[in-house]
Amino acid sequence: MKSFLLAAPLFTALMHSSSANSADLQQPFLVPEANAEGWSFTASPYFWVAGISGDFGQFGLPAIHVVSDFGDILKDLDVGFMAIGEARHDRFSVFGDVIYTKVSSQTATPLGVVARGVDTTSETFAGLVGMGYAIFQDGRSNVDVVAGARIWHASTRISFSGGFLSGVSSRDSATWVDAIAGVRGRYFLTDHFYLSAWGLAGAGQADLDWDLAIGIGYEFRDRISTIAGYRALGVDYSHDGFIFDAVQQGPILGLVVRF
Repeated sequence: MKSFLLAAPLFTALMHSSSANSADLQQPFLVPEANAEGWSFTASPYFWVAGISGDFGQFGLPAIHVVSDFGDILKDLDVGFMAIGEARHDRFSVFGDVIYTKVSSQTATPLGVVARGVDTTSETFAGLVGMGYAIFQDGRSNVDVVAGARIWHASTRISFSGGFLSGVSSRDSATWVDAIAGVRGRYFLTDHFYLSAWGLAGAGQADLDWDLAIGIGYEFRDRISTIAGYRALGVDYSHDGFIFDAVQQGPILGLVVRF
């Protein structure tokens, strides 16, 4: 059932998945210092070394429990994309986090009469758009309250080859939207090292949607830094037999560019 997984990457292969928002959105990794003269912009591609666990049910079948580490996901990962972007003016910010993954696998059937093989392709997308306001701001350090919406899309396609079912395929998918809110912040320990963290939670069409992360960054140039940390992303969605109740977590590594 690795085809149901996100890869890293909210939500990896995310989703990300997402995985690859990112992870990821929402994201204190991307809080640029305030610019009194106008807008500042930040972009960050990132890599999420995440495994996933949870209950998944599609095609009207009973839900199954899946536990998969990053190595299992990576070998079946076709495409993974994760990136964060933010625009900021003084205390106000607009941000987004995108995670997209595509995972495929092929399995041979025991007898090969009904079908010789089964190909499974799973795609997951998680995209967050939100706004923030800094309730604390001191130089380059700040704490923001944020609110926004995250859209999820998960789909799985099963195709049979050989045997009586050769050429037969079926697809099951779901799309849902959740409202989220929380806090994010960045605190400079030295001129170059800083701590970054966020905590978000919400619900909507899903019963629960949450996102937690903490990391440490190093700004080695005025507009370029790297950050490493740990992220956990969870969602609990079920509707008309489609069940996606999963937690994705693992180390995250990103490059942050401000302009």
